[in-house]
Amino acid sequence: MEKIKIIKNRSDIGAGTRGSDMGVDAIEIAAINCGSDYFNRYDYVDVETENDVVYQKQKAPFAKRIGKVLTVCTRLSETVKSTLAENQFPLVLSGDHSSALGTISGIKMAFPDKRLGIVWIDAHADIHSPYTTPSGNIHGMPLAAALADDNMDRKINEVTGETDANWEGMKNIGGIAPKVLHSDVVYFGVRDTEEPEEHVIAKNEIKNYRVDEVRFRGMDVCMDEALNKLGDCDVIYISFDVDSMDCDLISKGTGTPVSKGFDQEEIKQIIHKVIASEKVACIEVVEVNPCLDNKGNLMAETAFDVLNDFTNSIEKHCIT
Repeated sequence: MEKIKIIKNRSDIGAGTRGSDMGVDAIEIAAINCGSDYFNRYDYVDVETENDVVYQKQKAPFAKRIGKVLTVCTRLSETVKSTLAENQFPLVLSGDHSSALGTISGIKMAFPDKRLGIVWIDAHADIHSPYTTPSGNIHGMPLAAALADDNMDRKINEVTGETDANWEGMKNIGGIAPKVLHSDVVYFGVRDTEEPEEHVIAKNEIKNYRVDEVRFRGMDVCMDEALNKLGDCDVIYISFDVDSMDCDLISKGTGTPVSKGFDQEEIKQIIHKVIASEKVACIEVVEVNPCLDNKGNLMAETAFDVLNDFTNSIEKHCIT
């Protein structure tokens, strides 16, 4: 690829808590405050949001605001697809994690004949469907949609009408479903799951490198193993949710903070190792919420530190 292009997607309607729509700006402020010209160095594009829908009455309790989430994910998919078609590296900065479906869809639309691998760095598995969700928040569903997996074995909700139609639309963005195979997903740091998610993970033998396992077995051992697992994939997408980091060590500036996560240096190592495979086609950073930060703007500052660090690796391994 010739150069990096930053895609700014400030949508936060897939989350249960407002505020991640300001995450992109908080990261930019963090860059400015540390004297970096990072955001002046790259081309960027803004994806139009539908954030005003939060003021409207809910009509889909098992997939809140799903129609508008589908709209935003479709827009994002087209933006990612066109960026890749222009031979640019899409670096996506998003609000809530429902955006990942749009990004994954865009990669698959750009490379329909290539096998896609996913490295999902997160405290959460995000593999619920409207049929299994306890909350109805779609930021807990993007992987299920990408996998086209309803998990009917653990169905607890009756999903009908418009919700069902929009969920089918989400699974089929770009006319491709599934977009990724269960065997081509690797988790890092997942530690806050519900039983329906645990069922899907166990049933499909999705590997989750927990924080304690990485520290006990060693980063290099785990990374080599993970990349070997994704060895048949042609391209890889990295999704970095900042709640993968330890909220007590960093800050609570994210929608669903969880203790006992990675530190930022471990996150850098994971991302560096994957980029070094020279298969990475896109990276996304999500769920910075400055409204919830109990330490000023520390989560955004930490996210920028990680972002700035792995950008050097992108330029080394992905930019020609």
